[in-house]
Formats: sequence, C-alpha cells, structure tokens
Amino acid sequence: MSAAADTRRPRTAADRLGLPVLHGHGLFITGNLIDSVGNGMLLPLGLLYFTDVQGLPLAQVGAAMTVGQALALPVTFLAGRLMDRVGPKRVVVWANVLCAVGFALFLLAREPWHIAGVHVLVQAGINMYFTAQRTLITHVTRADERRTWFAFTGSLRNIGLAAGSAAAAGALTLFGNGSLRWMIAVDAATYLLAAACFAAPATTPPQPEATPPTALVTRADNTRRYLLLVAVNIPYVLAQAALAVLVAVYTTRALGLPASAASLLFVVNTVIVSTCSTVVTAHVAPKAPRRAVAAGYLVMAVGMGAFALPSLPGAAATAWAALIVAIALFSVAEILLGPALSELSVSLTPHAAGGFTQGLYQFSWAVGMVAAPALFTLLLEAGPVLPWGAEATACLIGVLAAPALKAPNRHRRRNPR
Repeated sequence: MSAAADTRRPRTAADRLGLPVLHGHGLFITGNLIDSVGNGMLLPLGLLYFTDVQGLPLAQVGAAMTVGQALALPVTFLAGRLMDRVGPKRVVVWANVLCAVGFALFLLAREPWHIAGVHVLVQAGINMYFTAQRTLITHVTRADERRTWFAFTGSLRNIGLAAGSAAAAGALTLFGNGSLRWMIAVDAATYLLAAACFAAPATTPPQPEATPPTALVTRADNTRRYLLLVAVNIPYVLAQAALAVLVAVYTTRALGLPASAASLLFVVNTVIVSTCSTVVTAHVAPKAPRRAVAAGYLVMAVGMGAFALPSLPGAAATAWAALIVAIALFSVAEILLGPALSELSVSLTPHAAGGFTQGLYQFSWAVGMVAAPALFTLLLEAGPVLPWGAEATACLIGVLAAPALKAPNRHRRRNPR
C-alpha cells in the first residue's frame, strides 16, 4: 500500500531538482555552507597575507606553508581513531574549532616557523573535518539518500567557496591588502559559527540493518577492495588539484592568455557544479556508483585532452573554445565522480565508514594535494601537453579499475549442489 502511495505521489520541485529531504537538517546544512565560506575566504590568500602584510620573503613563506601542511598529513589517521571513540559529530565540531584557532593565530605569526605552526593547525583541522564529514552524513541522513546528500553538500561547498572568494575579492578591491587582517578575524569567527551549527542536536533517521558479508568475503578481500578504491580516487584528487594549481599557470604561460582566463574557467566550473550536481546525480548518473565512477573518469579523460588541445602545433586559435569545452567536461566529470566516490568510501566494505578506513581515504586526498603542485609544475616545464596527458592516462586506468569496486553484498554464495 505504501509503495502504491509513493508511486501516486506527485513529483515536487525538489524531486525534479534531485534534492534530498531537507526538513530537520537546517543547522547541518548551514554548518556545511559556513565552513565552505570560511575556506573560500582566506585559504587562497594566506600567501598574500604573509608576504604583503607581514613583509616576509615569498620563498620562505611558501616553504613554511608546505612544511606545515606536510606535518599535518598523519592527522587523518589520528582523526579516524578519534572518530571511532567519540563519533564523527564531535570530530567535525573540534575540526572547525581547530581551524578557527589556527586562523586567529595568523595575526600573531611573524617568523617562518610561526607560519609552519599555524598551517599545521589549519591543515590538521581541514584533515579532521573531511575524515569525519562523510561518516557524519551517513549518521544524519537516510541510507537511500546517501549519494543525493553527497551531491547536495558538494553543491553547497562550491557555493560557499565562491561566496567566500567573492567576499574576499570585494574586500581587497575596496580596502586593499590591509583588509586581510579583518578578514582573518571574520574567517576565524565563521569556523566557530560552523562548529556551533554542527554541535546542535540532530535527528538521526533509522538506518537499515547492514547485510552481513558472506563467508566468501573475507577481511583480506575487503581490505584489498578498499585499497583499490583509495588508488582509484587518486586521479580525481589530482584533477581537483589541477584546477587549483595547474590551470592558471598553463593558460598564462603556455597559452599566453590573460590572468583572468583561469578565473573565468573557475566561475564556469562553480556554476555548473553548484546548479547541476543534484539533478545529474538523481536523474542522469548511473545508479551503481562504480558505473558512475567509470563514466566520470571517461568524461574526465576527454576533458584533459581538450585542455591539452590548444598547446598542440597550429591549434592556438582554438584556445578559448577548447578551454570552455574542457571545463564543461571537467565539471560534468566532477559531478559524476564526487558523490559516487564518496558513497563508495562509506559503503564499499562493512567497516568503510569507520575511523581507520576514512582516515586512509582522506590520506589519499591530503597526500595528493600536497604532492600535486610539484608534480604538475615539473611536468609542465617538460612540456605543456605532459600534465594533461598524464592525468588523462590516470583517468583511463580509473575507468578500467572501477568495475572491481563492488560492495560486499553483491558477492553471493552459490547454492551447494
């Protein structure tokens, strides 16, 4: 009777937009949005603050930031162990508080070792947050809406990052670099506000009983499958890093375009991902997450080829058209890959949402983001096609590996004869 009632229920605007049930999740949604605004407001401007406001040499600041971020890498595993003890909600709250403290201490940092220290705190908070955030989503939402929620929070993140970046750009335009001090104080406050939102009581929907794995699915099988997921995730991590690190240098130095080209491509990506994630995830993307991953990597590989096209001999005239096509393909691939990989990260094995596995999964993100700048700049110096070709190759490997990402309840014991 309930099934029949469901089929007769008229489709709402939320259904057509692919949105999950939002009722009762107001503070959780607000916390996600505010956290992203804080990220977008100051993370890209840390280098500018320490060089232009504090007057420190660029090379020293860059080295100190890299050291601080590298020292925070093991925090993913520590956050995972902490999550197993106290739950994901407290870890997310403490992560935002740690980011607030780290950014507030920017105001007191005067030496390179100070800069390294505050970046340890900020990056540790970021690593803690993303280690626990996916598991927190599984705790506060229904299991049948899991990928929809990952798509929705991804849209929120893009909106928040864009809003934070726009606010920072407006402040710098109106008040100059001196406004960076005020932005730091505001940024620390946003993280405290996000922590308060996440700390508020939340309704936990009933979860279906987990399907026990069959005898044929051993602990070793689960470990191998999850390690494969971590490896398959790395091309996506590098693609995200390419958007932040490689595109600006490539468009200006290799293609000779104005610096605004990278900003335009970032805006196009933000608009597509923010407005289309839930719709594509609900109505277009393959329902099986491993198939969505394969489709996403195939689209991403084509997008990498489109990025490389203008740097080929005789193709310079196609630069703008190729880049717009490339960023559109990149955005579609991001929509397919992000929610599907996040869903697999918490469902691929019986203990996928646990602390150790989430710490391992987030470690692939942390390592990729630290290593990507050196990797991509090295490849770009060797030739403008190389970074895009290497990333396209990695994506095609992801296409081939994705079919093996089957959840354990898909392994059935055969009836004995």
